[in-house]
Amino acid sequence: MIRLEDLSKAYSVQGASRVVARNITATFPKGSSVALLGRNGAGKSSLLRMIAGTMDPDSGRVVSDGLVSWPVGFGGSFHGDLSGAQNTRFVARIYGVDTDALCAFVTDFAELGDYFHMPFRTYSSGMRARLAFGVSMGIGFDTYLVDEVTSVGDAAFRQKSEAMLRARMESSSAIVVSHSMELLRRICSSGAVLENGELTWYDSLDEAIAHHNRNMGA
Repeated sequence: MIRLEDLSKAYSVQGASRVVARNITATFPKGSSVALLGRNGAGKSSLLRMIAGTMDPDSGRVVSDGLVSWPVGFGGSFHGDLSGAQNTRFVARIYGVDTDALCAFVTDFAELGDYFHMPFRTYSSGMRARLAFGVSMGIGFDTYLVDEVTSVGDAAFRQKSEAMLRARMESSSAIVVSHSMELLRRICSSGAVLENGELTWYDSLDEAIAHHNRNMGA
């Protein structure tokens, strides 16, 4: 379970305030797979980072009763001068998992080849997302935060990524950001729409998508 309590966040962009969250109170139930919908710039990635604890809100708090992943697809937590393997081992030690086992999983899953042993700063954005996704999927989180990562790579890798995510969601929760409504319909059962700093929850994914489509057409 993840609960947002009076969560607020705003940025100053060229002298104008842009609100990401305005006193949001909401609960993401345990065992749920939730599509987080919103137009570009609505603040979906920022909300995921606040849930993960990698970004502080201006006020309010996030409460969780389980282990929450960082936003998968966001490589900001990795050290640029360390190799992919070194970053993987570092994360394994932080979360108390077997370093060799996690490295073996990421080597097989992320398909980085020799780059796995090269500095993270040399990676393309797609390679960074593959590493972040592989490391996250190799750890048993209670809730996975996923930000567009299943759009990375060729068709075979995207299919493998979705299959792995679906397997993890059999025993874990997930909050998923994606522009692919087909993907969201395959892996999510409910939805939440972020618009102008307000979050609207829907038990029905179809109703959430309909709300999102109305916002996009307005």
